[in-house]
Amino acid sequence: MKTGGQLIVEALKANGVKRVSCVPGESYLAVLDALYDSDIDVLVCRQEGGAAMMADCWGRLTGEPGICMVTRGPGATNASAGLHVAKQDSVPMILFVGQIGRDMKEREAFQEVEYRRAFTEFAKWVGEIDDARRIPEFVTRAFAVATSGRPGPVVLTLPEDMLVEEVEAVTAKPYTPVESHPGASQIATFASVLSKAKRPMFILGGTRWSEQAVADFQTFAERFKVPVGCSFRRQMLFDHTHSNYAGDVGIGINPALSKEIKDSDLLVLLGGRLSEMPSSGYTLVDIPYPAQAFVHVYPDPEELGRVYRPDLAICAAPAEFVAALKDLPAPKNPVWAERTAQMHAAYEKWSTPPKTGPGDVHMGPIMDWIEANTPKDAIFTNGAGNYATWLHRFHRFQRFNTQAAPTSGSMGYGLPAAVAAKQLFPQREVVCFAGDGCFMMHGQEFITAVRYDLPIITVLVNNGIYGTIRMHQEREYPGRVSATDLVNPDFVAYAQAFGGHGELVEKTEEFGPAYERARASGKPAIIEVRLDPEAITPAKTLTQIRDKA
Repeated sequence: MKTGGQLIVEALKANGVKRVSCVPGESYLAVLDALYDSDIDVLVCRQEGGAAMMADCWGRLTGEPGICMVTRGPGATNASAGLHVAKQDSVPMILFVGQIGRDMKEREAFQEVEYRRAFTEFAKWVGEIDDARRIPEFVTRAFAVATSGRPGPVVLTLPEDMLVEEVEAVTAKPYTPVESHPGASQIATFASVLSKAKRPMFILGGTRWSEQAVADFQTFAERFKVPVGCSFRRQMLFDHTHSNYAGDVGIGINPALSKEIKDSDLLVLLGGRLSEMPSSGYTLVDIPYPAQAFVHVYPDPEELGRVYRPDLAICAAPAEFVAALKDLPAPKNPVWAERTAQMHAAYEKWSTPPKTGPGDVHMGPIMDWIEANTPKDAIFTNGAGNYATWLHRFHRFQRFNTQAAPTSGSMGYGLPAAVAAKQLFPQREVVCFAGDGCFMMHGQEFITAVRYDLPIITVLVNNGIYGTIRMHQEREYPGRVSATDLVNPDFVAYAQAFGGHGELVEKTEEFGPAYERARASGKPAIIEVRLDPEAITPAKTLTQIRDKA
């Protein structure tokens, strides 16, 4: 006889879970008690949104579901921010929510929510376990749903009285991963389509990649000399220093790359969805019928043809498709080879940061310093805001699993993601990029890094405004500033008050020494970079945007 709480923990262990993030609640005390006797690491967080984003980051970097536990009502609704990230970013995650007792349902009891109605839009599946004997069944299904097809989050709610119930149940077994493979005829058709092209373009995106799949695709790109771009915030899928790399296909795309994509006669979208950001608001490619031949490779049939009609639709996971390309004979002198070289040269020019700008702090030289002084396997995390442009455009990602950033554009993601990444890879340097507005969304999780001795380095770009919104505001309503100014704390004192290390950078040349001191401290660190609000983008100032409007 075992309690429901014990059965939950046993099912997690059976499925290989090594860590969970949580904010404790009385609604799932029986699970917390069972965790006491297990070897599963528990990261106690300070807000459920941060806890859910940590679980998302684990799922993003491992391909296995990140696990988060929260209490009912306010706890669950706070966690919905992380659920939304996992849903739009196709990341496997399982959120366990303590629920009211079964005998109290439909009375609007304390903190009662009907999650199957409330969270259906946020998750692939929302289930409630009413019978403790069915825990192994529900948990195994949750892992299968979260990882199959297009990955995403699953929510399981746990009635409080069910968790203390003592029952006999079957022993939990691990879920069976489901892989989708391309057919031989599809690979033959793909080879034929590629052989007829004169201006092909590959765009990599999505999840379900592996280090081996990334390496194998790079070998394919070298053999075929094709140009390769990476979708929005999926830049770690191809080495930016490689001669085949053409640039990132996302917000603020290089105009030269945009033109090349529009002029291509074959577009191969591998692993991702051409959603709003990578499609430049659905203008990069004709919708619903692309002008160029369009091949879409994706592991979920429901996404194939959902927005763009492909000429060739292949339901396959990226790794399986790439593996099937190994034996394709490469052309000796492909007609597109010179174009590929030109596109990489255009990328190198585009990704070279400016040396000056408004104010005493210039982000261009700071990015140069970061490029020269951080390890190639350093993991960079960020949330959302104009500050992220400096990282996405000017950092040259070279290795797999070095980026954790939300394609959903969620603010506040960078810091909890950095905590999760450092816990997962303690020997690697983890750098969080954040704006002042973005950081304060989940800044309290800095204490989680301190508590668990996770020495992340946060580069906090402080310009005293909600920068992205101010940029749009000045363009649409020039000179009419409303609700975008910020008053911030002393971030150096903030870091120190939490037990971390703090640095202030008010001149460009101060950044390098400040970073070295932060690294040497061995503590979680915040480097506050005071940026002039006029330096709103690498190319334009706020005044220029306002005057043009």
